[in-house]
Amino acid sequence: MDLTQKKVDWYRSPVSRDQLQSLNARSDFKGWLQTGGFLGLITLTGAAAIYSAGRWPWPVVLLLFFIHGTCYRYLLYGFHELVHNSVFKTKALNGFFLRLFAFLIGYNHHGFWASHTEHHKYTLHPDDDLEAAFQLTPGKLNRTRYFLRYFIDPVGLCVMFYATVTTAFGKPHGDWNRRLFAAADPKEKRRWVNWARILLVGHGSIIAVSVAMHWWFLPVATTLAPFYGGWLCYLTNNLQHAGLQDNVSDFRLCVRTVTLNPILEFLCWHMNYHTEHHMYAAVPCYNLPKLHEIVKSDLPPCPRGLFQAWTQMAVIVRRQKLDPTYHYVPDLPSPSRYSTTAPSTYSAAD
Repeated sequence: MDLTQKKVDWYRSPVSRDQLQSLNARSDFKGWLQTGGFLGLITLTGAAAIYSAGRWPWPVVLLLFFIHGTCYRYLLYGFHELVHNSVFKTKALNGFFLRLFAFLIGYNHHGFWASHTEHHKYTLHPDDDLEAAFQLTPGKLNRTRYFLRYFIDPVGLCVMFYATVTTAFGKPHGDWNRRLFAAADPKEKRRWVNWARILLVGHGSIIAVSVAMHWWFLPVATTLAPFYGGWLCYLTNNLQHAGLQDNVSDFRLCVRTVTLNPILEFLCWHMNYHTEHHMYAAVPCYNLPKLHEIVKSDLPPCPRGLFQAWTQMAVIVRRQKLDPTYHYVPDLPSPSRYSTTAPSTYSAAD
């Protein structure tokens, strides 16, 4: 099945050419600060958890592994940024860490880029953006489902393993992935398949060596780490598009920005500024706070912190229980404060 060739004429908050050129500038130093700092954090939490096993009381061991899983899950955000090729100025550094992050979380960066390109071009346009298929509807906040998916996630582990195996045999799992795979050229298809095989061999080797050497907790801190402690990542990640409008050409209506404290902002690689990221996807994550300051007067009111954001979400859920077709429409600045002829040629791949 071919992907659509239509084009959405997106509205973007005005930014001057000089400002955008400055914001788009990538920095190896800032890239190392974000990437090195984050890898240092999960190395520290993983080492503390492994060291505690057999030495400290089991409640402490479980708590340390849970903290490690909570931090480790945010590798997904770093992986996302590296897929955009915007973290480091040096292309080789970006490529190396992209593969490292992809391996650590068991993701296929070739498949993700194919999907993510469509997500940016057709954000919340059904059938053309199935990456953002999650919409907050009645039942989505079921407590048992939340616990099984975002505290411990055996279902996610099985789905990821099955999807990797099927991709390794050239038959990606799921309609959306099969559609993207069919549209890829033969060279790109081989990359999808080869990376899936690398994931299987690599993580299989970690488990085999750990069993042989009696390093029982090494795979728990690596291969299995994306599948527990995801509660906080859920609370930040699932605010990005949930409950907002489908089939609109204004990112302010289908993407949500939330201001967070510096610790959470670091963990989620500044992707809390998600409206700004969709408007100008080539801006490195560490420059998004500056972009926010430039365009914030043209944005709807941004929730401050997770509590305020999820309080707003609770209202959306209540409305959707009465009307499943309801989507939240934020208050926008008056039309006189922005141009309706904003540039429409900006590419997420730039």
